[in-house]
Amino acid sequence: MSHSLTPRDEGRLPALSAPPLIRLDAYVAEDGSTVVNGHLLEMGGRRQPNEAILDAVAMFARTLGAPVAATVIDRTAQQVARLRVYPDGSSRTIADEDDLPPGLERTAAEEEAFPPLARVERIIQHAQHEELHAAFVLASALREHLTLRRGAEDELSLEARAIEAYLAYLRSDYTLSITLALTVARIRSRTDLNRAAPDVARATAAWQRLMDERQVATRGQELLHMWERLSAEGLLLEPSHQAMAQAVRSRLEQGGRSMPPSAAAPALTAGQGPLAPEDKPLKPTRRGLRRFTRWPGRSAESSA
Repeated sequence: MSHSLTPRDEGRLPALSAPPLIRLDAYVAEDGSTVVNGHLLEMGGRRQPNEAILDAVAMFARTLGAPVAATVIDRTAQQVARLRVYPDGSSRTIADEDDLPPGLERTAAEEEAFPPLARVERIIQHAQHEELHAAFVLASALREHLTLRRGAEDELSLEARAIEAYLAYLRSDYTLSITLALTVARIRSRTDLNRAAPDVARATAAWQRLMDERQVATRGQELLHMWERLSAEGLLLEPSHQAMAQAVRSRLEQGGRSMPPSAAAPALTAGQGPLAPEDKPLKPTRRGLRRFTRWPGRSAESSA
C-alpha cells in the first residue's frame, strides 16, 4: 500500500473476518534456512522455522490490519502448508480447497507486490558478495514457489531453476547442478528447441565436473542424445557448443561407459524426461498442522 495505516484509514480497512487480500510465501530448506517473501530470516538461538515464519507473517497482518494468507513450502517436512494468519498473531492451517483461488489475476497481484525480478537482484547481490549459501537458498525458494504457482515449464520458473543450477555449480555441488540444469534443458528441448542449446551447454559444464562413474555414464548419455538432436535439427551452430558435444562423446567413448539404449536416460525425442528429485509432489496440505497453528496472543517470545 502506498499510504501509511493511520487511525483515519481504519474505516477503509477490511474487517478481521474478511478473506485475506494477498498470499505471502515462505520456504524452509532442508538445513532449516528460512525465507519469507524473498528475504532470508536471521535464525538466532533456538528459534524454530515455523515460529519465525508465523512472526513475520503476523507482522505483515498487523500492518495491513487484516488476515493474511501464506503458502509455506517446508522441505524439512516434505510438505506444503497453507495458512491464515491474523493481526493478533493467531493462525490456523487450511486445506488445499480452502486456499485462495490461484487464478492469473491473483498471481499477477502477488508478483506485483513481491516482484520475482527484485528477488533475483537480491540473489545476485548475495552471490557478488560471495554469500553463496544465502544466494542458493533464496534461489531455491524462488524456484519452488514459481513452480508451484506457474508450473515447471513457465519461463520465470525455468530462469529461476537455471540460476539455482549455476549457484549449485559455484558451490561445487555438481550433482545437484547437473540435476537442475538437465531439467531446464529437458523442458526447453520439449517446448522451445531453438533456445535449448545454451541450457544443454550449462548442463554439460556441470557434467564435466562429475566424478561418479554411473552418473557420468547416465547423465552423459542423456546429454549426448540432446546434442545429437540439436545437430539433426541444424541447431548446433556455435563452435563452443560443437566442441562440448564432441567432449561428451569422447569422454563416454574413452571411458567405455556409453550405456545401451535400454539402460540409458530416455532420448528427448520421446518428449518426456524424469522430474528432478526436488519436483516430486509434496504431501498435500491437511488441516490442523500443530507447528503452524497458534492461539490468539501467542508468539515465539511468549512460548519460549
